[in-house]
Amino acid sequence: MKKVALFFLKPLSFLPALLMMYLIFQFSAQTGELSGNLSYEVSYKIVEIGNEVLDKGLDEWTIGQYAYEIEYPIRKLAHMTEYFLLAVAVSFPFYVYGLRGFPLMLVAGLICVAFACGDEYHQSFVEGRGPSVKDVCIDSIGAFGGILTVRLICWLFLTPARVAKRQEAYAYRKMEARRRAQRERRRRY
Repeated sequence: MKKVALFFLKPLSFLPALLMMYLIFQFSAQTGELSGNLSYEVSYKIVEIGNEVLDKGLDEWTIGQYAYEIEYPIRKLAHMTEYFLLAVAVSFPFYVYGLRGFPLMLVAGLICVAFACGDEYHQSFVEGRGPSVKDVCIDSIGAFGGILTVRLICWLFLTPARVAKRQEAYAYRKMEARRRAQRERRRRY
C-alpha cells in the first residue's frame, strides 16, 4: 500500500516547481511600467520600514530618494530570490527520486538556467521589457545557491540516517559471519 501511495504522490512533488515557474512567468508578463512601479513600491516600503525601525525621521521626499537609489539592487535581488526558490523547488523532487551529487546539480541547474533563458525571451514580447543576458546570469547565481542549499540540507539531515543504516547493516553482516563461523566450528568437532 505504501509503495502505491508513493507511486502516485512522488510526481506531485514537482508541483511547487511548476507553481514557481508560473509565478515567475506572471512577473515577467508585467509591462515595464508596471514592473518598475512594483519594484519602486517594494523599495519605498523597505526604506519606510527602515526609517521607522531606526527612528531616523526621514520625510517622504527623502524616503522616495532612497527608494529610488535601492530600486535596482532590490530588483536584481528579487531575480535571484525567484530563481533560488525555483531551484529549491526543482531540486528536492529530484533528490527524492534518488538524483544526488553532481548529476543533481547538473539536471536542476540546466532546468533553471533554461527556464531563465526562456523567461528572458518571453520578456522580449512584453511592452517596455527586453531580454537581458545579465538577468540570466543573476538568475543562474540564485539557482546555483538554491541547489547548493538543497544539497547542504539533505546532507545535514539525511546523511546521518543513511550512515546509521549502513552501520546497522555492517553490524548485522558481522554478526551473521560470526554465527556462520561458530556453526562451522561446531560441525567440524
